[in-house]
Amino acid sequence: MKTFTLKRQQLIKRSLHEVFSFFSKPENLELLTPKNLGFQILTPSPISMKEGTIIDYTIKIAGVPVRWTTLITTYEPLYRFVDLQLKGPYSYWHHTHTFIETDDGTVIADEVKYSMPFGVLGRFAHALFVQHQLNTIFDARSTKIEAIFTELTHFRTPQDIT
Repeated sequence: MKTFTLKRQQLIKRSLHEVFSFFSKPENLELLTPKNLGFQILTPSPISMKEGTIIDYTIKIAGVPVRWTTLITTYEPLYRFVDLQLKGPYSYWHHTHTFIETDDGTVIADEVKYSMPFGVLGRFAHALFVQHQLNTIFDARSTKIEAIFTELTHFRTPQDIT
């Protein structure tokens, strides 16, 4: 099984506590997901983030709703959490979210390790469009994160949007 890796880093000029507080609420994931994916959390709110939390949601792939279930395998408040796909569109999906405090703010680091289903066909699909789609999703997410935390700086406190 071929495993691919997607890595991203982004500096947000906000405190570690503020940034982690936002990301530790799974309900905020909907704010970061492009609307065309039809993302919807199925797990009732509020969702308590901790090791062992299971989160069910749906996304649309090529307009078709797909159920996705993740397990929080690691939860280290303020610094890191990891979600692992239990059921979904990938053969394997392991997403590590890391938060690093710096003098300039907080670095958000994402590392996603994933594998495609369907062997050679899946790898072909990855080369044709999946890799591009994931990059587009994470680009949109980065833009949205910047906008949310800029808006928070000028207009609202974190409690107002979560």
